[in-house]
Amino acid sequence: MTHAYPNPSPPRRIATCASVLLAISLLPLTSASAASPRAAASPYPAAAQRPAKVARASEFAHAASAGGTSSAGTKVAPKKPSKARPKKPKLPVNVERAQLAFEVMQKIYYISGSGLYAGEPFSFLWPFSQALAATVSMANIPSLKSSFAHEIQARLVGLRSYLDLDNSGAPEGSFTSTLAAFDGTVAPPEGPGGTKYYDDNAWIGIELARMYKLTRNAAVLGEVEGIMAFEMAGWDTEPGIACPGGIPFSNSVENSERNTVTDAPTAELGVQLYNLTGNVQYLQFAEIAYEWVRTCLTEPNGLYADHIKTHGGIDPTEWSYNQGTMIGAGTLLYQATGNSAYLFQARQTAKAAIAYYTPEKLGQENPFFASVYFRNILYLDSVTHDPPGLTLVQGYVNYAWEHLRLRDDVFVAGSPASAQLLVQAAIVQDYALLSTPPSTYF
Repeated sequence: MTHAYPNPSPPRRIATCASVLLAISLLPLTSASAASPRAAASPYPAAAQRPAKVARASEFAHAASAGGTSSAGTKVAPKKPSKARPKKPKLPVNVERAQLAFEVMQKIYYISGSGLYAGEPFSFLWPFSQALAATVSMANIPSLKSSFAHEIQARLVGLRSYLDLDNSGAPEGSFTSTLAAFDGTVAPPEGPGGTKYYDDNAWIGIELARMYKLTRNAAVLGEVEGIMAFEMAGWDTEPGIACPGGIPFSNSVENSERNTVTDAPTAELGVQLYNLTGNVQYLQFAEIAYEWVRTCLTEPNGLYADHIKTHGGIDPTEWSYNQGTMIGAGTLLYQATGNSAYLFQARQTAKAAIAYYTPEKLGQENPFFASVYFRNILYLDSVTHDPPGLTLVQGYVNYAWEHLRLRDDVFVAGSPASAQLLVQAAIVQDYALLSTPPSTYF
């Protein structure tokens, strides 16, 4: 049975270790101008999902190859078949497409010499974290590993621009200590800095842990521990709140959310660090964060709600990436502890998620959400040897290649279909996931 993915519409989404975080700040960086201030109405900085362009019908690759009519009503001539004999692919198709999508991401969005990606004027940390994830995933493709050492270094240079070493906690908010962490926007002097998002710091930590496995750079491991210290310090101990505990969405004074997306990725990060350092405190915190989500945000259908408010109101939205990170956290905890209950829970969540997230539902979410979901489903599959993950991911990227790709190989999503760094980075990751062993995912 063939499934059609609709055009996705991006949802609104909203120290001992401090000294080693300093290491990244010592990397050279080209000076850049300031970014625009965030919009108070959004839980994320202004234009965190800003489209780079809105695509016209005539720009789609499938329209150009098959012929059709543009949005202006103009006939689009089909491409003439090439008389040249097609060259034999040098790499598997998924590797070739991963490489192509990455090269286009760099060509369209990367600001040469700065380490940063284009945005307002620079990308916010959320999309940057996914460009980082795409780079690390590409570096884990066996045939490409040696060619990505420079790209890995360049992402570290860019990441330095978001680092706030002087995190006073004011006027940003009260949900943080003075530990160093990464701002949601480029930090001073290049940008305004400001609010820190716990999920984005967790995404960065997960990728730096993967990077450490590639490079064995001790400074990178120190950066990961610094992020984990920031996450652990964010645990909400305010008396009298509903479902005590949990990590908040951000350190903004207006924040009242504690989320699946802050706690589950932090649990994954905690297990990563335990595996790398042997420090049992990281594993213990991972177990606590994971159990908090199960206690406070489990829905009757076995999936996980988005967040809980201070006084108990729950947002029941069931994003795919929240299910994915809980599946991954459960699988990692099982591997670290040998406790089969974690694996049982991960499989139950996966079963519920696969039944719920039809291709149509996944197609309505931002491709970033789906890429996180896919990574974790595939990771579980590598432990249980269940088959659905590969089929799901391959079907998704096949659809994207045929229907969400422009003639310049930029991928788009949403309604109207628009190009974003977040979208391109997600597609790179999907192809890379299909080209790398799951042991490299965390």
